[in-house]
Order: sequence, then structure tokens, then C-alpha cells
Amino acid sequence: MREGSLTGDKHMDILIAGVIGDVALILVVSSLLGALARRCGQPTVIGQIVAGILLGPSLLGRLPGHLTVRLFPHAALPYLTVLSQVAVTIFMFVVGYEMDWGTCRRLRRPALMVAVCALLVPLGLGSGAALIFRPTLTALGQSGVSHSFILFMGVTVSITALPVLAALIHERGIAGTSAGVTAMGAAGIMDMAAWLILAAALIGTADKPDRPLPVTLMLIAGFVAFMLLVVHRVLGWWIRRPAAVLANQLPVGLALALGSAWVTASLGLHPVFGGLLAGFAMPSKDGIPDPDVLRPMKQVGGALLPLFFIVTGLSVNIGNMNGSAVIMLAVLFVIASVGKIGPGYAASRVGGLARKDAATVAVLVNTRGLTELIALNVGFSAGLIGQQLLNVLVLMAVLTTILTAPLLRLIRPNAIVSPEISSTVSAAERVEHESTANAPAAR
Repeated sequence: MREGSLTGDKHMDILIAGVIGDVALILVVSSLLGALARRCGQPTVIGQIVAGILLGPSLLGRLPGHLTVRLFPHAALPYLTVLSQVAVTIFMFVVGYEMDWGTCRRLRRPALMVAVCALLVPLGLGSGAALIFRPTLTALGQSGVSHSFILFMGVTVSITALPVLAALIHERGIAGTSAGVTAMGAAGIMDMAAWLILAAALIGTADKPDRPLPVTLMLIAGFVAFMLLVVHRVLGWWIRRPAAVLANQLPVGLALALGSAWVTASLGLHPVFGGLLAGFAMPSKDGIPDPDVLRPMKQVGGALLPLFFIVTGLSVNIGNMNGSAVIMLAVLFVIASVGKIGPGYAASRVGGLARKDAATVAVLVNTRGLTELIALNVGFSAGLIGQQLLNVLVLMAVLTTILTAPLLRLIRPNAIVSPEISSTVSAAERVEHESTANAPAAR
């Protein structure tokens, strides 16, 4: 018995050492390719996504020696997956925490029009494509076209990545301009709406025979109300007390994000929704996110996010794409791009923006990046999409995001590029940067 225990401990030690080595390798490779992407005028996230694809079966796995399996053995994948989901949960907490509700309430006409048009049009086109191209999807291994799958396909082509969009706005020097403010406001609304639609699509997809769907819906609604109406107020009151025990909000925010993710996962939703909800429930200071909470949460999430890209990349095998996959990629790329850029431009023009500003907004809202990959991971984990369709959708997300930077250079060739601004810049830092940049022009 003792000998078996020692053997098990030795095996676990070897596995732990391998996971630690995998984490080190992931951080180095993703950092190098992220820096290379920025040298090429692309967001850092593009390099990190490419790193995940290259380390997976698409490239490394095709080399002699089965390097992908050797570097990332099956026994290590559950541990890497857990770490990656923790990173995504923290990231979604930050997205919810830094949501500027005051700006959303004061949105100007073009921002609201862009949000509605650039969300609903591609949502309808994507859902329609799921029905029209049913034979092609069947050839890709999709066994059925359920209502959840149709809605999910609409969400995948209508998502806008707010963090990547914010980074591009700063890099091109248009923060605080009509185009920048409109794009940020519209992206915030579309992000929020897309996550709500995705949550609706996933409700009932989890295998929970002991809980009827109406009961699940009631539990989810009750938990959302509890977080927003009770937790938000109680935490705000407790933290503002003199000499409060919970004066340090960082562990509170981290525990709230992970605990909320655990509850939503138990209710049949993905943990990312719990992280987002926790961000909404976390109290701020005078309407502004506490930088002592936001900055370290952003840093921790940003440091671990490359694990998510690698785990996703290990599930993608571009080399196995057949003719049907290429056809579907072309269809979804056109739908995603035209469905975003066309309505975005038209709505901006009707809203009163000049042609150059309207074109800038339209191109910016076509950015997907990390947010799209998180949504795809959620759908893949829930069994809504198979391996082949995942390959197609990941490539669509990469191509549409890569397209953004060169189109912006064509529209605004004289824009001042600021490469030192990180693609993971926090909301508090963005507000500080914008106020400093716009101070001389204030009236």
C-alpha cells in the first residue's frame, strides 16, 4: 500500500512539473508572438491567438515526434483548462466592473443606432446562414440544427471585442473623438447584449435531468437579482464603513468573481457569465472602478489569458479543414464583415457623423478577437458546435480582427499611432489617458 502511494506521489510530482513547464512555455511563446504582432501593426491578442494555433495540432502536432502531445500530454490538459477558465473568469469580471453605465445612459444618437444595427443585422444573417447552409454544416459534423445552435451562430458573427477595439482606438490616436466615443459606446452595448443572447442560447443545453428548465430559469433570474440588488448594496455599504474588515477590495473582488462563476456553472451556464455578473455587482467608488481592484485583476487575468489561447489552439486543427469548411469560412467571413461594416457605416451617417468618422466606426465594430474566442469556447464546451466548425469560426475571428488595422490605415493614413499603449489597458487607465489628452481642448 505504501509503495503504491509513493508511486502515485511520484507520478503526481512529474505531472505538476510538466504543467509548470507548460505554463512557462506558453507565457514565453505568447509574449514573443504578441510583441511580433504589435510590430506588424496588429493587436497583441492576434499574436497570442496565433501562438495557440501554432503550438497545437495545426503546426507543431504535424512535425515529427508528436511534439504537441509530448509538450501538452492529455493528463496535463485538465489542469491547464482550469487555469485558463480562471483567467477568463477574471477577464470577464473586469469587463463587467469597468462597464461605464453613465456613458451608456448618455449615449448620443449615432452610438445607439450603430449598436442596434451592427448587432441585429449580423445576428439575423448568422442565424439565417445556419438554416440556409444546413447541408454544409452537416458535412462539417453538425448533427442537428437546434434553436440554440441557430441563435449561437448569430451571436458568433455579431460579437464585437470591446478590449481590442479600445486598444485600437488609442493606438490610432482617436480617443475622445466622435468616432472613438461612438465606437466605444456602441461596442459596450453590443457586448452586453451579445452575452445576454448567448446566455439565453445556452440555457437548457446542459445535461441536468434532475432540474426542469422553468426551475433553472427561475434560479438563474433569482441569482442575478440577488447579485445586483443585494450583494452590490451590501458590499458597498460594508466596504465604505470606517475601518471595515473588507477595506481591501481585491480579495473580495476575486472571491466574488470565482464564487459567482461557480454558481452559474452549477446552474448550467458557463463560468464566464458568473464572472461578468460579479463585475456588475462589484461596487465602485463614485461611479469609477477602484484602480486598486481593477489594475491587479487586469494584470492577473492578462498574465494567465495566454493559457486560454493555448488550450483553445489545442482544440483547433486547421490542417483537417475540408472543402465544406473552406466554403463555410468564406460565407461566415463575408456575413460577419459585411453585416457589421455596412450597417455600422449607414447608422453612423444617419446619426450625423462625417464619412471618415462613419467609416472608422464601421471598421472598428468589426473587431472580434478575444471576446469571440471566449464565446466559441463556451459553445464548444456546451456541445453546440463540433471540431470542424470550431476551426472555421476561430479562423473567421482571426481574419476579421486582422482586417481592422489595415482598413483603419486606409481610412486614416495620417493618424498618430501609439504602440506603447497595451491592448489590455484598463478602463481606469483609459479614462485617465483620455482626460489628459483632451484637457487642453475642454470647453
